Parts: sequence; structure tokens; C-alpha cells
Amino acid sequence: MKKTYIIKRLFKTYTKKHLNKIIFAVFLSILVAASTSAIAWLLDPAIKKIFIEKDQTFIFLIPIAIIIAFATKGYSLFFARKLMIIASQDLTRDIQIDVLKSVLNLDTQNLDSKNSGKFISHLTYDVALLTNMISVGLLNLIKDTLTLGGLIFLMFYQNWKLALLAIIMIPIATFAARSLGKRMGKVTTQSQEKSGILISYLSEMLKNYKIIKIYQKEKFEVNRATKFINDLKDKMVKSAIVIIRVTPIMETLTGIMIAALIFYSATLVDSGELDVNNFFSFLAAMMLAYQPVRSLATLNITFSQGFSGAYRILPLIDQEKKIYEDDNLKNIIVDKANIEFKNINFSYFEENKDQVLHKINFKINGGQTVALVGHSGAGKSTIMNLIPRFYDPTSGDILIDDQSIYNSKLSSLRKNISLVSQEITLFDDTVRSNIAYASTDATEKQIIDASKFSKANEFIQKLPEKYDTMIGENGVRLSGGEKQRISIARAILKNAPIILLDEATSSLDVDTEHKIQQAITYLTKNKTTIIIAHRLSTIFGADKIFVVNQGKIVDEGTHLELLKNSLIYQDFYNKQLKHN
Repeated sequence: MKKTYIIKRLFKTYTKKHLNKIIFAVFLSILVAASTSAIAWLLDPAIKKIFIEKDQTFIFLIPIAIIIAFATKGYSLFFARKLMIIASQDLTRDIQIDVLKSVLNLDTQNLDSKNSGKFISHLTYDVALLTNMISVGLLNLIKDTLTLGGLIFLMFYQNWKLALLAIIMIPIATFAARSLGKRMGKVTTQSQEKSGILISYLSEMLKNYKIIKIYQKEKFEVNRATKFINDLKDKMVKSAIVIIRVTPIMETLTGIMIAALIFYSATLVDSGELDVNNFFSFLAAMMLAYQPVRSLATLNITFSQGFSGAYRILPLIDQEKKIYEDDNLKNIIVDKANIEFKNINFSYFEENKDQVLHKINFKINGGQTVALVGHSGAGKSTIMNLIPRFYDPTSGDILIDDQSIYNSKLSSLRKNISLVSQEITLFDDTVRSNIAYASTDATEKQIIDASKFSKANEFIQKLPEKYDTMIGENGVRLSGGEKQRISIARAILKNAPIILLDEATSSLDVDTEHKIQQAITYLTKNKTTIIIAHRLSTIFGADKIFVVNQGKIVDEGTHLELLKNSLIYQDFYNKQLKHN
């Protein structure tokens, strides 16, 4: 990815929308350059008219003109920076939302392969580098180049003069820093709080990507994230404007101090105590040129960091998805919810290395409960994850009611599937909101009914705020069994014809497991259900059990049939008897 491409891409996609602000900032930068040069130039007539010719008319006019020039420079710089701050935060918001959309729509395989912290780094650190280059870097490049050009021209035109002005900025900068210190502390704290809220949400969102996908909440999460991002943007604008608020104060005070110096020097010359030469203007230009020279010398760092951020962000935004919503496909119509796997092969790598599944063939009749059993790593979870298309196989087909899921709209497929996993996914929100995540327009009665059927209502009624109780990040304030019952209530509320249960009763005590089994019995009634379970006691009543070994289905039948005919199943069963 070349820098020229990045520049064109950033301009076309993002910067172009804020071109009016940038153009006006360039105009203000011209005023900054002109007023800076005017400041140095005005010292020439000040020396000539006031100190040499001792023209009393100019003793007031020139100091006033210098004050005006400094004030013009200060306020032009302030408003130019303010415009670019607003533009940069708008750019930050736009890029972050695009990155967020891309992450939410990434294939599950891509999400699994990357640490969630890296996504958060892209959204915060890399975006900050990129927008800093577009806004601060661009403004400084234009402003300092114009200013330096004007001062160099003036330095050639003039000769160098008094060097006293070089020390004036030190006390002014010190005064401004102290006056704004208290205010900046408060604003910075507020910005950090908003940033913490955003990062916490992003971390939670990335942990819960499967639930977001299965309940088709990508758009809902984009809208929710947009609010957090806008809140942070407003605080960042406020914080940055406070920082640059020192500019007009510093420039105006500098002008007043120089004007006072000239006025005082004039009285000394008039009295014969001071001998002034004609190098004042040149020296002023040289001193004023120091800042843009220093700024331009370090500007390369800003642009290098910005391009570095772009190299990481743009490929993420542009990353092609293999599994996506195709509006040209038809909705899948699920009636009986029959499921059929036809010659399914699967590998996590495109090169088909380390193939996980080998020619998987089986049928599930609508309304049946089937179980997948096998040793860890046998391929059970992979088989289950292919049904809602978290992954796509390398070859083969999956049919639901004789319709290929790959020739159907992704949203219509996932609409008909509910997932309950041992990796319980809850949000740092109320009990009600977590249950209603399956259907945000659900009525209070529907939510309570789902809770009753999942055996969750009994413990919810004991919570401090009942259904309005905040449960903490991923339900940290609840027990494992309580979290699982809320997860089941959510699935009941969705009322999908296909249920996927992935180790739903693992690591639970006997009493809690009994309650959850009752909830699962209600959830799966008249539904096509696929269960993965290490505890064979949870699947004794399954209509059919498939034994998975090394990516293949090696045996199938009921519990009693497999005890007679399957050595692998017998080994599984005997080990659990010994363990118990």
C-alpha cells in the first residue's frame, strides 16, 4: 500500500467531507503567516518613525498596529486549530465507525484468529495517529510553511535588528500554562472517563460476537457504539479547545509587551539614553521564524505515525468477507426444520491443511433431539458452528428443509437458530435487557414468561432491583447457573425452530443442573435440537447420538444401541462411571 494511495483514499473517503473546514483553516493560516510577517515588518517603521525621526504621530499608531497584528495572528490560529480539531474528531468518529462495522461483519474465523485487544488498539491508538496526521499535521504543514516563507522573504528584504524579543515568550507561556492547568485537569478526567466507557464496551462487544451474530444485532451494536463514540468525541473537542485557548491570550499579551517595550524605548531615545539601529525588523523576523522551523523539522514524525496507523486500519476496513449477507438470495423457509449434512469437509486454513472434518453425512428429522459426543478436539463444536454459518466448509452442503443454507440469506438462516453455550454471553446491563436481547420489542409479559419457563424468575425476584438489576460485565454478579438460565430465557424468547446447545450444563452442581435440564426441556420441546455434552447423563433421552472421532462420524444410534455396538461410546460411558 503506497503513500500516494493512502492520501487519495483518505481524501476521497474521509477528508473530502470536511473540505470546507480545511479550506477555511488554510485561509486563516494565510492570515497567521501574513500577520506574523507584519509583526516583524512593523518594527522597521517603528524604529524609523519613532526612534530616528521621532514622529509623535506614530508613537501611538505603530504600537496599536502591532497589537492588532498579534491579535490577528492569535485569533486566526485559534480558529484555524478549532476548525481542524472539530474536523479531526469528526474524522475519528467516521473512521472508528467504519472499523467497527468491519469488525462486526468479519468472518468468525478472522475474529478467532486475532486478539481482541488488537482491534481495540486499531479503534483507539491507530485511529488517533491517523487523524492526528490529517488534522494537526496538515494544518502545521500549511501554516508553518506559509509563515516561514513570509518571514524568510522579509529577512531578505530587511537587515537584522534588536534581539530582545526572543525572551518574551518564556514568561507568557509559563503564565498561560499555570492559568489553564486546573481547567485542563478536570476536562482531561472527563475525557478519560468517556474513553474508558468506550474501550470497556468495545472489549465486551468483541467477546460477544457470536451472540451478536446469531441474534442479528450488528446494526443495533453499531448504533449503540455510535452514541459512545459521539460522547467521547464531544469531550475530546472540549479538551483540545481548552488546550489551544492559550493561543490568542499569549499572542495578544506578547503584542502588548512589545508595544510597551517600543513605547518605553521611544522615551529613552527621545531623552538620548538609547541608541537604536535599523536591525530590529530583521531580528524579529529571525526569532519568529524559529518556531515554524522547529515545527516543520519534527512534522515528519507525525506523518510517519499517521501512515503507520493507516497501514493497519485501511486493510481492516477493506477486508473482504467470505460470509456475508447477499440480498440477491432468497430467505430460507423453515417449516419442519429437517437438517442434512452432505459430504461436509472443513479446514481452518484455505490450503486444506490439518483438515478438521472429513465427509460428514447425517440427517436430523424436524423436532428431533440429537447429540454429538466425542473426545475434545474431535470436531463436535465445528460441526455445530457450521449450521449458523459461523464458518463455511471447504466442500459439501448443508440443507434445512431441502434448502441449501449457502443459497439463502444469512439473516433468514440465523433468525431460525438459537444458541445456548457453556461460554455464557451476557452484557453489563439489566436482567431485562439481557433477556430481551433476542427480541428488543418483546413485552414485559413475554420476558417474564420466558424467565419462568427457564427457571430464572425465581432468583430474579430475589435480586435487589429484580428485572432492573445491573448484572455486571458478562453477568459477574450472578452464579454460573443463574447466568445459564438467563441465557436460556433469551433463547426461549427468540422461539427459533432450531436449538444449538453447546455444553449447556457443564460445571454445574446437581440441583442447578436439574433446574437447567427442566428449562432446556421446555426450550427444546418440538424443536430440532443439537446438543454437545460431556456428561452423557444429559443426553440419554436423545433421539439419536452421533459419535465423532478425529473429524468423522464413526457411530450413530440411541444410547442403548451405542452401548452395545460402539467401542468408543462404551469407553466414554465407562470413564464417566469411574469418574462419578
